[in-house]
This record gives sequence, structure tokens and C-alpha cells, in this order.
Amino acid sequence: MKRFFKTSLVILLCIILCTSVVLASQKSDLENQKEDVNNQINDKKVEIEDVKKEISGTLAEVQEVTSKIESCEDEISDLENQIDDLEDTIVETEKKLKEAEEDYEEKQELLDARLVAIYEAGEVSYLDVLLGSGSITELISNYYLVQQLAECDTEVLNQIEKEKKEIEEAKTKLEESKRAIQEAKTKRETKALELKTQKAEKNKKVNQLNDEQKKLQAELEQFEKDKKDIENQLAEIARKEQENNSGKDNIVDTPSKSGYISPIAGLTKANITCGYYGYSGHTGVDFSGGLYGRDVRAVKDGTVVTSTTKYGSIPNYGSNGSYVGSFASYGEYIIINHHDGTMTLYAHGKPGSRRVREGQEVKQGQTIMQVGNTGNVLPRPTPGDPLRGTHLHFEVRVNGRVVNPTPYLP
Repeated sequence: MKRFFKTSLVILLCIILCTSVVLASQKSDLENQKEDVNNQINDKKVEIEDVKKEISGTLAEVQEVTSKIESCEDEISDLENQIDDLEDTIVETEKKLKEAEEDYEEKQELLDARLVAIYEAGEVSYLDVLLGSGSITELISNYYLVQQLAECDTEVLNQIEKEKKEIEEAKTKLEESKRAIQEAKTKRETKALELKTQKAEKNKKVNQLNDEQKKLQAELEQFEKDKKDIENQLAEIARKEQENNSGKDNIVDTPSKSGYISPIAGLTKANITCGYYGYSGHTGVDFSGGLYGRDVRAVKDGTVVTSTTKYGSIPNYGSNGSYVGSFASYGEYIIINHHDGTMTLYAHGKPGSRRVREGQEVKQGQTIMQVGNTGNVLPRPTPGDPLRGTHLHFEVRVNGRVVNPTPYLP
């Protein structure tokens, strides 16, 4: 009996030992598999991050090419204007040249006729005419006549010489204008070719983006288009105002005379959270950080030229997370003309918060709307975080074109 018990115990111990070895082996295999899976997950994470960076980089490249295209289009537009001006100059110069040549020929004919008359009169001189006078009255009359003839001869000669010089100068200017217009046209052709290449490059890069990135790219392009439309509108307003206020003092080159206050009470240029990067980048400055619903003030007296909402496809949510509409570009925005060479733009207001209308006169410090996050803002607001992207975008425009707002602010 004891022998049987010992044998059974040995068998049991062997089974337990074998099972432990198998379990240990399986555990080791499982741990190795787990490590492999973790490594694969980490590799995928790295790969995903690389893809994200690649997508982000491609989008940045698209934006860079888009900026180059806009710059190139602006240069072509400037060249077109330069060509138009030169063509107008050439037409005007040719007209004046023709008139001058006709006047020159007329005076030359007059001088020739005078010389013929002198020749036909023989050797009779002005002195002979005076000495041949029969009386004092005739002498005075002849003296006056001689004086008038002499002055007339001198005037004709001087005028002919002057017009001859003007004709030569007009011809020189005409040739210079023709050379300049040829250079402008050549440069325009070069820029047009450059533009075509850039557009092809952009299309190639856009095709590499995913649907979400393409949507964002389309929104950014619409934003840039809206900004350019606004610039053209304000440039026209500024041009008309310059014509009406010719000679009056303005502050185009002296921002220290602006007399602006801050668009948000209690904040100064030191509170700017995003600066000005120039026309091809960030065209204003931003104030952000817990400002949702804060009052936006007119920085100076002026007239509202724009008070509107730009609707689009970007969803916006109220402070409680409820959907309040879709916006684009500047969202809720206002532009004020200060009648001193400058205009100011206030953008991304709270939905429905604008308190002024187009054509209304406003006073410095008057509340015009409230800070919000409508339009093209990043990060985008979500139902779970409806206040994301809240900020005031503030611009200063001189003669319709953007400038750095910082020197204008207290």
C-alpha cells in the first residue's frame, strides 16, 4: 500500500512539474507575443504620427504655394495697371506731340513768309522806314509798327525754339514709355508662366491631401478671397475719400497721431496673443484668453462701412453647446472708417452680437459687438467645448490696405 502511494505521489509530482514547465513556456510565449503586439502598436503610432506630420506638412506646402500664387497675381495686376498707365501716357504724349508739331509747322510757315517779305523788300531796313517818315505822327506810327514787327519776329523765333525743344523731349519720353511698356509686358509674360507653374504645383499637392484637409484648404482659400474682396472694397472707399479730402492732414505715416484706444477695455498691445505677419499671413492681431462675450469697442470715432455676417460651412455653437449656425471667413465682423486715412476691422464676433449698422456714426469707446468665435477660427469650437477658438481679430487698414496694427494701439 505504501509502495502504491509513493508511486502515485511521484507520478503526481511529475505531472505538476511538467504542467509548470508548459505553463511557464506558455507564459513566456504570451509575454513575447504581448511585447511584439506592443512594439507593433508603438510602430503604428510612430507611423500615424509621421502620416499626420506629412499631411500637416503638405497642407503647409499648399498654403505656401497659395501665398506665392496670390503674390504673383498681385504682381501681374500691378503690371497690368502699369501697362494701362503707360499706354494712356503714350496716347497723351502722341496727341501732344502731334499738336506741337502742327503748331511748330504753322509758326515755321509764318517765319518763312516773314523772311520772304523781307527779301522781297530788298535792302530796306527798319531805320529806312523811320527816316522816310513824312511827319512826327507818321514817325511815331512807323516806330510803333517797327517795334511790333521786331517783337513779333523775336516771339516767333523764341516760340519755335521752345516748341522744337518740347517736341524733342516728347519724342524722348515717348520712346522711354514704349521701352517701359515692353519691359512690363515681358515681365508680365514671365510672371504668367510662373503663375501657371505654381498652380500646377498646388493642384498636385492638393491631390495628396485627404478629404478633411481638402475641405480645410477650400475654407482657407475662401477666407483669402473674402479678405481680398474686402481690401478692394475699402481701397475704393479710401480712394474716393482721398479725392474729397485732398490736402487734409491724415495719419497714414504717423500712427502715433491715431489716438486709438484698445478695442477691449483693460487690454493693451501687451495682451496681443497672435501678432501681425503681413498681408500674405496673419493680417491683424488677436486678443484671446477667456474673452467670450466681452464687449468690443470702437477704437476711435468714425462711420461704420461694414457690419455683416459671413455664412458658410463652419459650425458654431452657443456657450451651452447648442448649434447656432454655420459661418465662414471673418464670421460676424465690423469695419469702421475713421476719416483720417485709416479704417479698423473687428472680426469673429459672438453670433448676433453686432450692435451697429452700416452708415452709422460711432463714438470712441462705443460698444459695437461682443467677442466670439464665429468664422474661420482655430481650434474649431465643438459641442463639448463651444468656446474653443474664442478671440478678437483686429486689423488696421491704411488707404484700404492692411498694415501692422500694433503701433496704433496703446
